[in-house]
Order: sequence, then structure tokens, then C-alpha cells
Amino acid sequence: MTWDTLPDLASRRLGGGVLWATDELFAERENLIRPAEPVFQPATFGHKGQAYDGWETRRRREPGVDRAVVRLGLPGVVRGVVVDTAFFTGNYPPFCSVEACAVEGYPSPAELAAQDWTPLVARSPLAGDTKNPFVVTDPCRYTHVRLTIDPDGGVARLRVHGEPVADPRFLDLSAMDLAALENGASISGCSNMFYSSPANLISPGFAAVMGEGWETARRRDGGNDWVSVRLAAPGVPRLVELDTSHFKGNAPGWASLTGVSADGAWVPLLGRTRLQPDTRHRLVLPAAPEVREVRMDVFPDGGMARLRVHGALTAAGRDALTLRWLNLLPASQARAVLQAAGVSEVDIEATVRDRPLDSVPAGLRGS
Repeated sequence: MTWDTLPDLASRRLGGGVLWATDELFAERENLIRPAEPVFQPATFGHKGQAYDGWETRRRREPGVDRAVVRLGLPGVVRGVVVDTAFFTGNYPPFCSVEACAVEGYPSPAELAAQDWTPLVARSPLAGDTKNPFVVTDPCRYTHVRLTIDPDGGVARLRVHGEPVADPRFLDLSAMDLAALENGASISGCSNMFYSSPANLISPGFAAVMGEGWETARRRDGGNDWVSVRLAAPGVPRLVELDTSHFKGNAPGWASLTGVSADGAWVPLLGRTRLQPDTRHRLVLPAAPEVREVRMDVFPDGGMARLRVHGALTAAGRDALTLRWLNLLPASQARAVLQAAGVSEVDIEATVRDRPLDSVPAGLRGS
């Protein structure tokens, strides 16, 4: 999958928030992370001028730049950024840059300002009324991003596409949704995503409308559609939820589940099962084996709101999830994590230096 099909880690739908901006006189900063595409209605004037679906600052009359700080809804590795200037034509910024940082806890805007920010996108030119894409190559896990526009103007949306990386300290590794995006699972493939992204299937919360699920085009060839999910880490599934909420005349008629076992073999998890429209189907999986990936086949096509795979990580899975997180932390946050775990200063420096690790440090085992 290309980077622009990965989840938008900053989206309000995934819990993102715009914590601070230098200015938002013409249009509010919160618009930056709205999940819906921007819209425009001509001649809709308020007390401050034409209303824009985006973030717009006043015209600068002194040297400087404008900035907005975004807390990622799902911390992770950023693979690409889109700075969308939709409908901003004579008032878009000529340049932008994007930085990131990784911090513990819930810092205030003042505390974030004092952090060391890492460049993700160097100062780059922007085009107006356009989705401006930028590839990111930084390999670290981040919690916040900062958009700088130079010198001022309007941006409709900021999309921060990437791979969520879960913090094992906030998970019960013996009872969790192995297929949840917020726990580090990802879509590894699908047959069709004509109407909506398969990443919606494993997103947090319930789907509020049909468009927040995964829906395929109508098949005319006698085959069936499918989607595969790389689990957060290897685990043993116990219960699955196949949720067709909001899909009434377009729900699949049946579904089945298979998994990839530790030795790479495909194993059956749930046989072909009849589904009802607009229904949360909760199904127990008796004696399911350890798997690292799950494939859902729907027959013949249609839409699904959510797929949940509840179970427990294996011992190897716990280590894999913890190591992925620890190895991707920027050095400053890795030091803070190890210090909080009671690791000595000498061992902290050795651990940070020796990453990527292939075994979990004693102080973090069992988190």
C-alpha cells in the first residue's frame, strides 16, 4: 500500500487535536484535522470576511511565520504529509515546513514549545487550491507534529499518514483487540476499496455512518472480496466481532476468517457464516491457534463497519510489540521511558545506543 493510503494519524476521528496556533483570526485551527474533505460556499461572509473550511491567519505586517501544533490521535511513524490548500487561491502560504517531537504524558503548549523538534519536511513551496504531498523518511515514532506556514495564509487540511505504534504500558496484553489500529495492527491487503478505506474496519470506536466503514464495489464476476489485517503482534484470538452497522441493503451475505500461523501456514478460524444487515455479530472462536495475520472474506461483496479480533498476545508477541515500540522511540523519549522504569543511567545509555534491540530490557518486561 502507498503511504497516502495509510491512516491519518492526526485525524480528529482517531483522537487528534490542534493544541495551539500563533493566530486563527480568519478560520479556526481545529479545521486542520477534520476528517471530511474541505468544502467551499461562495459569498458566505461573516464579520471577518469570507468563511473558509480550514485554518487561516491574518496578513502579517512584520517578519515571522505562523505555526500550529497537532497532537497525533495515534502516535506512530510518519510516512508522508499532505498540506491541502483547497479553495485557498490568493491567500495560501507560499512555503511550509513540518516538524515532530515525541514526549511523555500530556504536555501543555508551553512545554511543547521547549521541546527539541525534528524536521520531517524541510521548508518547501506550496501551490494554492491543491493537495501538496511530501514523503517523510524519518524512522522514529512521534506524538506531536508542528506545521509552519511562511509567512501567513490559509491551509484547509493537514494529513499525517503513517503507521500507529502502540505503547505497551497502556495495554492489557492478555486481553486486547489484536486487530485494532490503535494497538498497532495494520491493513496488509484488500481486494477492493472503491467506496472507502479498509483501514476504517480497524479504527477506534463505532462507525457513526456507513461511510466510516469499508465498502467494495458491486461484483459481477462470481468471485468474492477480502481484506487482510496484520495483527498488532502474534496472538491467540478468542472472540471476533463482524459489525455490519449502517450497511442495510449492501451488507455481505456471508463472511469467513482465516489466519496465518507462526509457521506461515493458512489456518481456518471461522467457517463461512451468514450475516445480517446492520448488526454486530459477536462470535466465539473455540481453540483457535496462534496467528500473526487474519484475512476476512466477504461473500460476495458489500460493506463492513468494523472487524474486531479479541484475544491474548503470546509471549513472543508481547516481546515483539514491546520491542517495536522501544526501538522506534526517539533517543530523548527512550531515555525518559527507561528512567521511569528504574533502569540505571549507565544501562540507559547503553540500551539507547545499542538499539535496535532483539530482547526486552528487564525493566520493561511484563509491561
